[in-house]
Amino acid sequence: MDWKTFQALLSGVNKYSTAFGRIWLSVVFVFRVLVYVVAAERVWGDEQKDFDCNTKQPGCTNVCYDEFFPISNIRLWALQLIFVTCPSLLVILHVAYREDRERRHRLKHGDQCAKLYDNTGKKHGGLWWTYLLSLIFKLLIELLFLYVLHTLWYGFGMPRLVQCANVAPCPNTVDCYIARPTEKKVFTYFMVGASAVCIVLTICEICYLIFHRLLRCLNKDRARRGLSPSSSTCRCHHKLVEAGELGLDPGNDKLQASAPKLTPT
Repeated sequence: MDWKTFQALLSGVNKYSTAFGRIWLSVVFVFRVLVYVVAAERVWGDEQKDFDCNTKQPGCTNVCYDEFFPISNIRLWALQLIFVTCPSLLVILHVAYREDRERRHRLKHGDQCAKLYDNTGKKHGGLWWTYLLSLIFKLLIELLFLYVLHTLWYGFGMPRLVQCANVAPCPNTVDCYIARPTEKKVFTYFMVGASAVCIVLTICEICYLIFHRLLRCLNKDRARRGLSPSSSTCRCHHKLVEAGELGLDPGNDKLQASAPKLTPT
């Protein structure tokens, strides 16, 4: 996998992310991708070669390894990183769709026409929903992979000894020993901890996004209800005077005193 290309592609998400989203992306690359590439691959690279069992029965070691490691930790983490970061690409695709739509609108109506979007990357309308759904997908994927990791290996720890019993072609209960179990346990806890931090950041971003949306809706509602009744009366009175329906007598001082001073709106 070309992690540099992967990083360059996802770096574009920073332009459309909130502060929590930028922190999340930094945690993913510094504490997950870099740790995966630099250290985790080497720690788990020899897991099957150094998986020793106390039997010489052909095929027994491979069967016991497959029973305890149905999927390698390192490959599971790679899938997790890919699936977790893919929802962020939905935001980039949506912004690209907006930009293309704006470009076609300009070509059709000219540069003097009003824009369809004030800012194609602003999280309003459909882009807000796309961003929120991408966060929900990321959260569900993180929780799913943590559940799978915990279920496959009966917890996040790494035992020194595993026993393979009643599995053909093993003749009886076979003891197998995992290479460098303490080091693998440390990296497993580290990756699980980094995933937990990303889950917390995603939840905070979802709450921030919803709270910001509700606050904006409340401000718009207050602005709509903030029209004073006196100003609306003046406008109506102004229209009636212009239409000649009030028929004010210029010589009537009482009517002139009761009529409000009108200014053009």
